[in-house]
Amino acid sequence: MLTSPHVSAGKTSTKQRQAAARPRRKAAAKTKRPSSRRTARVTKSRSAPKLAPKPAAKAVVQAAAPPPPPATPPKKPSFYEAIAIYESGVRGLQRHDYAGAAESFRQVLQRYPEERELIERAHLYLRVCERETALRAPVPQTTAERVYAATMSLSAGDAEAALGHVQRAIEQEPGSHSAHYMMAVIRSTRSESAKAVEHLRRAIELNPDNRSLARQDADLQRLRQTPAVRALLDDDQQEPKARARARR
Repeated sequence: MLTSPHVSAGKTSTKQRQAAARPRRKAAAKTKRPSSRRTARVTKSRSAPKLAPKPAAKAVVQAAAPPPPPATPPKKPSFYEAIAIYESGVRGLQRHDYAGAAESFRQVLQRYPEERELIERAHLYLRVCERETALRAPVPQTTAERVYAATMSLSAGDAEAALGHVQRAIEQEPGSHSAHYMMAVIRSTRSESAKAVEHLRRAIELNPDNRSLARQDADLQRLRQTPAVRALLDDDQQEPKARARARR
């Protein structure tokens, strides 16, 4: 009986290849299959990721509420009146109406001394108005005009100009009590006490009413500390004699 060598050889080679392939498949299966413990660890690590540690809770400190600001007292009606007069003075100053502006600032100083917010500025602007008025005023001719010019110059801080005005007033009218009184004030501000007392005594001799005026005059406060002026102002018995001399 003849057998085909190709068929038997093919069958034999196929079986041989299958038999040879079995051990390799088993080895490959063993290498691919992980152990159960390792699988469990890998599964556990994947399913339960590590959580970051929670930060420690910080103590919450509640700041104490600040005290409420003090209530601002309502403004008095006089405040608004003072503001209106002050602003009128400022407008006059801007228009170069120094005389009208000075009058407004004087009203603020005299009528509303409790409004400290305006007093300082009113003083400052009043000095400006008085200085400008003295510079723009015409040359005084009479004794009264010279005394007034001396008063304005002294208020503006120009004692030299005030002294020149009042010296010419005394030369023009030696018997002017107002000129001698103004000279006493100027000499007192220049710390020339002896000359100031001399002119004050002459002013009181010419007009005894100057004694009561000198007792209250703030410009003569320093001069009133001298013994001669205290005696002059306290001696009321000299008034009749001074009046008699003034009549002569």
